[in-house]
Amino acid sequence: MIRLLLAEDQSMVREALAALLGLEPDFEVVAQAARGDEVLPAARAREIDVALLDIEMPGCTGIEAAAALHREFPAMKIVILTTFGRPGYLRSAMESGADAFLVKDAPAAQLAAAVRKVLAGERVIDPTLAAAALAEGANPLTDRERDVLRAAANGATNAELARTLSLSQGTVRNYLSMAIQKLAARNRAEAVGIAREKGWL
Repeated sequence: MIRLLLAEDQSMVREALAALLGLEPDFEVVAQAARGDEVLPAARAREIDVALLDIEMPGCTGIEAAAALHREFPAMKIVILTTFGRPGYLRSAMESGADAFLVKDAPAAQLAAAVRKVLAGERVIDPTLAAAALAEGANPLTDRERDVLRAAANGATNAELARTLSLSQGTVRNYLSMAIQKLAARNRAEAVGIAREKGWL
């Protein structure tokens, strides 16, 4: 049997997915998680072959959970499921160790086939998302610029950002200015919006 871990914060979606996957004769959903920070403990508690992770979850994102799983269980296969077909998410997911990246509205048979393919050593990527990611190009923001933009998303002042990130106000201003320039935004709020839309934050 192929042992699955299913992580999805919306209980109805998670239960429906578990039921659909359970119809496959060689699948068994042995663990479920409703939050990103529950994924690693769930994986430690059971023997898992494939983890299916939603991206947007409380606690931590599916991409962060994938990276943690990949570090601790390098042989485990990871499938990212998303409602958000953002090119930046695809790149981040692959960098975190994911073996597949699919949109949630794909047919159940396609998901089951993807699980079997990753176990056979293949990578499975939604073709529309792959084309969009190639067209979009790489994330132009550095890690530090992303950190500052993320922290600025709630409207914090430069002084507050400097305290939070242990940086000088001048350094915060420079990072924000570079991020705004790279994203061709008019201000920091627009830069945050653009980066989020592209899946770069």
